[in-house]
Amino acid sequence: MAMQQSVAQLTIPLPTEADTDRLAVWFAQHLRAGDCLLLSGPIGAGKTHFTRRLIRSRLGHYEDVPSPTFTLVQTYQADVEIWHADLYRLSHPDEVMELGLDAAFDTAICLVEWPDRLGKSVPKSAMTLSMAVAEEGRVAVFSAPFHPDLIAALSAEWFCND
Repeated sequence: MAMQQSVAQLTIPLPTEADTDRLAVWFAQHLRAGDCLLLSGPIGAGKTHFTRRLIRSRLGHYEDVPSPTFTLVQTYQADVEIWHADLYRLSHPDEVMELGLDAAFDTAICLVEWPDRLGKSVPKSAMTLSMAVAEEGRVAVFSAPFHPDLIAALSAEWFCND
């Protein structure tokens, strides 16, 4: 499996839906209160699928996890609160403050789809997961400049345990 890696970035091939699920479960086990994962990529790249699997894994049971495209935010109570935001319909970054995300960034696990709508409200230590459709399934690029330990742990898990 080919891998591109820098100090703060890791490219992960996801040839099957099961691989996307495996990645989501890994993140569910490693994200903590105050972590923010920004999910970018075109419609159909797997952002919502990934997020649903992550949330269900963290909850420890099956629960309906609807896309927050119209509600903008859905929250879940696991061992720590999880906020799933889909900002696609926002027209201005000021609308983010009305959602309460700024407070959640400090206390919850925040999973944010369409993070470009955050404007200057992006948390400094936010991590990004950029997803794209590839020839075989999907590819994800994880970037976490303030979390090199997560990059190292994900790299070790993903590429050494196949």
